[in-house]
Order: sequence, then C-alpha cells, then structure tokens
Amino acid sequence: MKKDILIIFCVVLVLAVLIMGTDFQSVDEYYLMHLEDITPNSETVTLSIRCDSVLTHMDKLDASLHDYIPSDGVILQPTQYVLRPGDTAFDVLHRAVRSRKIQFEYQGADQNLLGSVYVQGINYLYEFSCGPDSGWIYLVNGEFPSRGCADYALQDGDTVEWIYSCENTQYPQGGDGT
Repeated sequence: MKKDILIIFCVVLVLAVLIMGTDFQSVDEYYLMHLEDITPNSETVTLSIRCDSVLTHMDKLDASLHDYIPSDGVILQPTQYVLRPGDTAFDVLHRAVRSRKIQFEYQGADQNLLGSVYVQGINYLYEFSCGPDSGWIYLVNGEFPSRGCADYALQDGDTVEWIYSCENTQYPQGGDGT
C-alpha cells in the first residue's frame, strides 16, 4: 500500500514539474513570437506603417483621436518580417499588427463590392477620420499597386508601406490602395 502511494506521488510530482516547466502555446502564438527569427537564408519583406500626413491636417481630425497619432507620424518603423510562401501585402500587415498589438480592422473580400480585403482602420485611424478623402493606402517598392492588398503576392526583398493619406491627391488617381 505504501509503495502504491509513493509511486502515485512520484508520478504526480513528475507530471507537475513537466506541466509547470512547459510553455504551452497555440500555433498562432508560436508563429507570432517568431516573426522576427530571421536567418541568413530567410526570404524577407520590410513593412512600415505611417500616418504623418495627419500631422499637417490635425484640424480635420476628431479631437478624440489626437492621442493615437504618434508625434512623428510613425506607427511602425520599417521592420523586416519573414516572407512565407504565398504571402500577400495583407498577410504581412495582419501578422505585424497582431504581433505588435496595434489596433486593426478590416473588411473581408466577401463583404464589399471591391472583391478584395479592405483595410478599414489601423491604430484607430479609419477612412474619413481626417476628411472626406482620407484612408489607408499601400505601396510596394515605392509604387502604388493596381490590385487589392490581399491579391498582391510579395517577393523576397519587397518593401511595403502602409500610409494614411488625408488627401487622395497625394497618390495616383482613382486608387484607395486597399
């Protein structure tokens, strides 16, 4: 009887040590923690998020949003991320804002007439937050893509810039970038 109790106690003790010493993570948590584990063989992209145009249009911005505007207009400095097979401009943005805990809201391709994912808001800045022509756009390698962010497949070395524009005239006609 004493042997049985001793064996049960040892098994419980070993299990307790294993459980307490193990860091359980979901697949999402694991990949979000390892976003920046870049090796010399990794394919990468650089991503940045800016809202510096708001700084010259603060009079158009609702006063309740002033606290969300960084003093230099940079929400995310240019940061390298590992490029996974099939990654789009939206995929990398989505991983970046989740890992950095930046507020983010989007509309799925099945929920709008554009037929592509539409970025509604980043860091509490939404379409029309800074006037009737304001909203989020994106550039890849300094150029305005002709398709939605979820349809733009990235390549190794690409630079993706998400920019909050207060005036649609800053960028090519007719595009919202998302």
